[in-house]
Amino acid sequence: MISRERVLAAFEHREPDRVPAWMGASPEFRDLARHYLALTTDEELSLHIGDDFRRVYAKYSGPPYRSPDSHFTRPGAICRTPFGVERHGYGFGQPLSHPLKDAQTPPDLDKFPWPDPVWMDVAEIRTNGLKWNGRYAILGGDWSPFFHDAIDLLGMEKFMMAMYDNPALVDAVLGRIVDYYFQTSSRIFAAAAGVIDIFFIGNDFGTQNGPVVGEKLFRRFFLPHLKRLVDLGHDFGLKVMLHCCGGFFPLIPPLIEIGLDALQSLQPDARDMEPAKLKKAFAGRIVLNGCIDTHHLLIKGTPGLIRAKTREVLEIMKPGGGYIASPSHDYLLPETPVENVLAFYETVREFGRY
Repeated sequence: MISRERVLAAFEHREPDRVPAWMGASPEFRDLARHYLALTTDEELSLHIGDDFRRVYAKYSGPPYRSPDSHFTRPGAICRTPFGVERHGYGFGQPLSHPLKDAQTPPDLDKFPWPDPVWMDVAEIRTNGLKWNGRYAILGGDWSPFFHDAIDLLGMEKFMMAMYDNPALVDAVLGRIVDYYFQTSSRIFAAAAGVIDIFFIGNDFGTQNGPVVGEKLFRRFFLPHLKRLVDLGHDFGLKVMLHCCGGFFPLIPPLIEIGLDALQSLQPDARDMEPAKLKKAFAGRIVLNGCIDTHHLLIKGTPGLIRAKTREVLEIMKPGGGYIASPSHDYLLPETPVENVLAFYETVREFGRY
């Protein structure tokens, strides 16, 4: 099988020739891995580790003052969200302001400078996707982290309290945010018809000890917006995969209800997220992507231990298909030893065969 066939077989809950492999990694980790292996390009690295996925992106082409990576106005800022929130700190950092912290009613949102979806240039996406000649499963669409954006705009405390004492404001903020992402991804999919296979979105609804919110609040405030995005992907003939960190086991049945095709990340050290429990509960109902611990194993383990633990996970998750092997994080960080990551992918190639 070529990579695309392998991945799509897993999405159909069939057993392919081997378990598909996925690698999401930070630019810093990719630099380290290329240097370690004496490789020149990211594509060479993807080929070396056997990544069955590739990804295409729209490019920002809007006003410079709303650029994601320049023209900052606050000291220490390293990036800017589509909604104008500048952030600082490690990785993508933390928000430096909450522009809607004083908003009280939906009409207050009319004064806010919402982004325009046409600021994202989709002209090259189709060409970029076609360069792989259909060999790989292509991820695309906007990441759409609407929960995180709402927290940035309102502040965590205000957002959480408003779900109880000002639900109309929460609905309006989430609606405005998802409107932007829906329109942006619609433009991407229309421009790249027949090239993208999987709409990949991300929102973290879990903590180490359980969901950020209970199932009742999740269904009330978040599930309708997720369904809107899932339906969008399906309308374009795409599979839809959600990245979600932490222990969110109680929220998986509602996600299955709305037709979500796959979950990515799956941290085995978070509450109720053990591979065997996930497989028993959800095999054949949703694709499971992840389960190789980045919190402890890949960072602190030895290559030998990683090979052993990876084999254990494969034996649990392989039967019946519906599993994609990947680290339990979408973004391998540079503190992760390259030799440990290579040991993981080598084990998938050797012992992931059916």
